[in-house]
Amino acid sequence: MKKVILGLMALSLLAFTSCKEDATKKINEKNVVVAAERDANSSLFPVITFDKMEHDFGEIEAKTPVETEFNYTNTGDAPLVITDIKSSCGCTVPQDWSREPLAPGASGKFSVKFNGSGTNKVTKTITVTANTEKGSEVVKITAFVKPEPTKTN
Repeated sequence: MKKVILGLMALSLLAFTSCKEDATKKINEKNVVVAAERDANSSLFPVITFDKMEHDFGEIEAKTPVETEFNYTNTGDAPLVITDIKSSCGCTVPQDWSREPLAPGASGKFSVKFNGSGTNKVTKTITVTANTEKGSEVVKITAFVKPEPTKTN
């Protein structure tokens, strides 16, 4: 029995040694360089920097539509791709952003329309989903919506 086990161990050792030599011959140096470059670049992220994080419309009349723009710059080291921009409710509509990659140092913008619904102090959030390290950024709009005047007959 000892001879069988010893024989299997010797055969296994020989098999592993021969596989190791074949594997090193299959490595392509060009692929190693490409993989190293890819791994180095995978740690680079775009960074979205806004000109303002919040816009205050001030006092507005009820049901009066207002609009603003948020400007942003890619201050990171990789192209910025914005995949989606959503608001916290249907009364606020983000639009007009580029879905194309934004190079480092380049700038872009999107507009936000608010239909003036609600009363008193109103705050809405706009979530920008992008390929940044965090994955999303949040900007806000605020307004003080004056109540509608009551109609008298």
